[in-house]
Amino acid sequence: MHKLFSGALRVDRLSVEIADLPARLSGTTIVQLSDLHFDGLRLSDQMLEAAIVASNHIQPDLVALTGDYVTDDPSPIEELARRLQQLQSRWGVYAVLGNHDIYPSGAKDRVSSALVQAGIQVLWNQIAYPLGEDLPIVGLADFWSREFNPAIVMPQIEASVPRIVLSHNPDSAVKLQNWRVDLQLSGHTHGGQIVIPGLGPVPTWYQTLRRSVPKPLRGWVPYMREGQCKVVRHWEWAQGFHYVGANGLYINRGLGTYPPGRLFCPPEVTVITLVAKPSALTAASSRRSSALVSQS
Repeated sequence: MHKLFSGALRVDRLSVEIADLPARLSGTTIVQLSDLHFDGLRLSDQMLEAAIVASNHIQPDLVALTGDYVTDDPSPIEELARRLQQLQSRWGVYAVLGNHDIYPSGAKDRVSSALVQAGIQVLWNQIAYPLGEDLPIVGLADFWSREFNPAIVMPQIEASVPRIVLSHNPDSAVKLQNWRVDLQLSGHTHGGQIVIPGLGPVPTWYQTLRRSVPKPLRGWVPYMREGQCKVVRHWEWAQGFHYVGANGLYINRGLGTYPPGRLFCPPEVTVITLVAKPSALTAASSRRSSALVSQS
């Protein structure tokens, strides 16, 4: 029944080129988990355990958690944090909070405290250096919070230094175009939850679809209820890797779900391998070498 509701877990892998990446960090692996919504309904114990086992099997250098650990009630966070203590990585587990983690009043402190006590570093408009000063990790306040203000964080890093940004809501990528962001890791969208093969996530074309869905049924379809389009403005970034200007953005589909569940949109553990982006000179040399090999 669980798999009918949310779909089977999938491990997605990608390599991301980072300009100016130090040679010692080439091949660094980051596991991303997002949108757990641990409340006894939207994430099963089996799914959570499978995600932790999958992450540990990879033996990542770093684990990044990109928000929404709970849903409407922060009380399950202590149990979730206890389970997340099982996550293993070479340089630690780093997290940002999502919109569900900061409401109601007091939730932010409770969620943060539980995660910190579990050994997870929570970043709220902060910079950490688990990979060294030449590849900082930036964690931003949730995009919908009053404290979202990358202008107080991003200028602290020299423009010549590559960086990875954790930001729950992918819409934040618009404002982050003002700064260098080699890789932004986000969640929030659940990948759209319902994906139609050949057409993509339903919310990317929901305005047309919504008019064809009878009003009594809209409440049963994710993002069809009145006002739910406000989840994000940029549904074209519902999942996967995108460029926003010159900046790289990856959106994880999340582990949790909402009724009626997922369709062709499996919960996700992401494995990201960082590789050095060839300089223009190196790339040109590589092309010449390839041409010579082809001619021989």
